[in-house]
Formats: sequence, structure tokens, C-alpha cells
Amino acid sequence: MSQRLLLVLALLIVALGGGLRVLWLRADPPTTSVGIIWHDEGAWTHNARNRALWGTWITDRWNPVYVGPVFTALEYAAFRTWGVGTWQARTVPVASGLLAIAAIMIGLTAISDHRRVALVGGLLLATEYTWVMWNRAALMESTMTMFMVMAWAAYALASKRPVWGLLAGTAAALAWFTKAASAFFAVALVLDAVFTWWSSSRTDEKRAALWTLAGGAVVAGAIGIAFVLPHWTDYWFFNVRMSIERKPTYDLPHLIERASWLPMVQDFFTRMWPLMAAAVLAIGGVFARLRQARPAERLLVWWILLGLLELVVHDSGTERRYVMFIPAIVALASIALTSGTAWIPSASAAAARWPSRLLFAPIALGLGYVVIGAALQPLLVVDRTAEHPYHVAVTTAALVATIGTIGLLIWWRSVVGWLGTRGLRTGAAALLVGAMVLWNLGQYIRWADLHTDLNYRASVALGRLVPPGTVIQGKLANGMDMENQIRPIFVGRGFGNYDDRFDREDARYILTYDLPKLGLESQPGLIAEILARYPNAQPVATFDVEETTAPDRAVLIDKHPSGAGPALRLRPPGQPPGQ
Repeated sequence: MSQRLLLVLALLIVALGGGLRVLWLRADPPTTSVGIIWHDEGAWTHNARNRALWGTWITDRWNPVYVGPVFTALEYAAFRTWGVGTWQARTVPVASGLLAIAAIMIGLTAISDHRRVALVGGLLLATEYTWVMWNRAALMESTMTMFMVMAWAAYALASKRPVWGLLAGTAAALAWFTKAASAFFAVALVLDAVFTWWSSSRTDEKRAALWTLAGGAVVAGAIGIAFVLPHWTDYWFFNVRMSIERKPTYDLPHLIERASWLPMVQDFFTRMWPLMAAAVLAIGGVFARLRQARPAERLLVWWILLGLLELVVHDSGTERRYVMFIPAIVALASIALTSGTAWIPSASAAAARWPSRLLFAPIALGLGYVVIGAALQPLLVVDRTAEHPYHVAVTTAALVATIGTIGLLIWWRSVVGWLGTRGLRTGAAALLVGAMVLWNLGQYIRWADLHTDLNYRASVALGRLVPPGTVIQGKLANGMDMENQIRPIFVGRGFGNYDDRFDREDARYILTYDLPKLGLESQPGLIAEILARYPNAQPVATFDVEETTAPDRAVLIDKHPSGAGPALRLRPPGQPPGQ
């Protein structure tokens, strides 16, 4: 394949990805499968909106700028350029998704001997349904993951031209300051750079490792000095006390529980099961030649393994935590499916002795459990409302994975030897890739056929109902603030504007769900305990919204219906906010 043809096909793939991401950009996210919580968009863009509308980053005690300063800056740039609104906020994740598609093709071109591997990786990432939908939501995950992909691609290029390592380290640091959940990736990059510097016999790879470490250190240090240290108290509170100490329990039973949840609680690995299975084969191939593997290939493996470990430690029950795996799974699967080599391309792997086998056993057991569990999950997890909905699936998957791992250790020579002579033929690979692309496009077409824009319309209707600058309490006020100029007051359990939640007399109104249940968007009982302080509170307007598979409705509640405080003012339809 010529360089020109590769470029043309890559541009077509990016164009396809762009079309899937920008069509109906104000539409509501799907209510099933991908785990997007739409009203979080307003909450996480809060400081950027403040700056664009009021000229100040901080207006209250909910300040996600300390969680994601890079994301906040990018959202502000979008608002400053195009104005505050739903589609404007979503341009940041759209651009992030497209950059990730381009970066994965660049990285795969650098590490593969066949250009078709890069095109397949780009095509799979461009059409992967979960990734497409997260690239349409103004949340941090797409941008964080994009920087991770850029770091990986630059690390791949650095093996040939070491100065690219500077970009690799820079992008990893930017991923960290987009969302600290990417800390595991920074650790993976540092570990592999150190390992490469120590073990590689190639001068270019050693220099690339040093450039990578230098780039990450300089950028992280600069952001730390310019932003983190001057705001240390707030940075520590939002990133440690609120995000870590407040949530998980770290005792052994809870760690085991979170590990068992990985393929069960969400449908993530089930939806992309063929890709995950192929990625696991690729991981086995990298381990079989760990020292000889390209540094970027090893980084993909650490990306998966350390990422799964991070979920076990922190949170494996929330689907947004899994988005960061998609590009790594796609890249590994593309290598396994279309490189044209054997799945275990190492003649010495079959002859590995028992100490080496035992070192690999925990990885085989863990990845085997994820792959087997993801396959069994739709069959054995029938009723998620049952007392122990995952017990049978977890037990069965763990048993099968354990037996499989023991069998692998006993018949190692035969199994690994067989994998060392087997790969996927071009025709079979094309059929499999084509089937996965069609599967994802089919999900997108089904969503497009049924999509709504209720959340956008609700935000517009709220802006017509209340004047600009109206202070409204409740997390949902943040969620419905994109198409108006209200001043939302976020209230979280133990953070945000929690301490003064009973004393906000400047906020006459509360905005929350009343269907499918009151206060759906907040921690249990939080909205109810605020409303209990206002026994005469009355609903004054309702808005149909789209959040769950059930009918969803938001309600604007007047805490002082007797007339105290500013009255509601109806704005004539079509009149823009502020007039």
C-alpha cells in the first residue's frame, strides 16, 4: 500500500468518524448500554460556563476546575469561540475522539510492518459504538483518553525518532490533569520507559525513554507549580477527599468484590467481546517476547493490566471508568487480527519452564476471567434486582477460568506451540472486522432512528421561564443550564454546596427529578431533606427529559410560593436570554 493511498483511506476513516459524532449533536445520549449520565455535562463544564458568562471561574463551592483543569480550559475555549450551549460543549469530546482515531493509526503505523493494521485500528475506533457515544458527551473521559492515545502514539514514534518521547511525556501529563483517573497510565508509561532504558540494546529506544521521562516531568512540574500548589487545599479536597476517600472501601472483601464485578456489572466487555478476546491473544504474544517487543506494544499491555488493577482498587461499578480501555483494546485486537503473524510469535515461548509459566498464571487467570465472564454475563445475569444477581455468573466464570489456567500450565507446550503456528487468514480477518463494524453501525442506526432531544428542549424551556441570573439549587440545575443563563447551585453529599444547603435563601427554586423518583440525580435523601425545610414548597413547572429507560421528568420547585423572593417571569417565546 502506497503512502498516498494510506493517507486517503485514513482521511476517509476520520471523516466517517466525524459524521457519526457530529450528526444530531444536541440529541440525548442513549439511555442504555454506554453509561452516560447526561446531566453531568453541565456539572463538569460549570467553571468554564462561569468564565464565559460571568467573567469568573468560581461562583460557588462546586469547582471541577480542580478536578480537570485541562478539560475546563478546553471547554472555556469552545464557549468563548462559539458561545455557551449544548453542541458547543460537545465539540471538545468530538475533537478528542477524532484526534484519538488519527493518533491510533499513526501509532499502529509506527509499530506494525503492515499498513492495513493501522487502517483496521482506525476503522474499528471510528465506529466503536461506546466510543462514538462518549465522544458526543461533554464529559472528561473522551479528552482524558485522547491524551493517553496521543502519548502512546508519540511513544511508538519515539522508537524511531527519540524526540517524540517529549510529546509522549507531555500528553501523559495532560491526561493526568484532564482527569486523575489516568494516573495508572502515567505509571505504566514511566515503568515501561525505565524498563526500556534498562533492558534495550538500541540507542534510539534508550534516548526515547529519557525524552519521555523528561517531557512528563517538565509538564507535570510546570502545571504543579503554576496551578496545583497555589490551589493545593482545593486540589487535594476534590481529587483525594471527594474522589477517593469518600467512595471506595479498601479492605480485602471489597477488593475481591470489585474484581469479580469487572465483566459483570456493566455490559462493556460483552459488547466488544470479539475485540477483547483478540486483545487478550495479543497480550499473550507480547508477554512471549517481552524484552524483544516494541516499547509501544508493551505499553498497550500495561495500559490494560494496570487499568484493570486501578478499577479493582477504586471503582469497577461505574461504566465511565471503562471508556479509557477502548483504544488500547482496539489497537491490540488490530494487531492480533490483521498483522498476518502467529498469535504467539516466539519460538522459545513453548519451551518456557515452570517458573515462567507460574509468573504468567495470574495474568492468564485474570484476563481469562474477564473474557469468560463477559461471554457468560448476558446468559447468567438475568435479574439485576435480585439479592445476589451476579453470584452464579461470577462463580461459573471463575471456575472455568481457573480450570483453563491450570490446563494451560499443564499442557503449556502443546497450547503455546499450537498458538505459535496459528494466525488469522486475511479473508477471515476481513469478515470478522467487517462484522464488528456493521454491528457497531447497526447500534448507531438504531439509536439515530429513536433519538430525542428532550434534554436540550428542557434547558431552552427553563430559560424562557426564569430570567437570566436566577439562582436555582440542585445538581439537575447544572445539568439543565446549557441553553439558558441561570446560576446553578450544585449540592453533593459532603461536597459542593452541601454545608449551606439549608441556608440558600438566595435560591428560591430547586430543580430535581420527580420521575422516576424524587431526587434521582443526587445521593439518596439529599433533595428530600432540603425540601423538608420548606413544607409549603410547590412545583411550578415540569420538563420531560431523557435519562433512564423509564419516563423521566424534571420539576422546578418554588420553595417560597407565598411570594417571598423574586417571582417567576415568563419570557416571550423566541426572545433570547438576557433581553
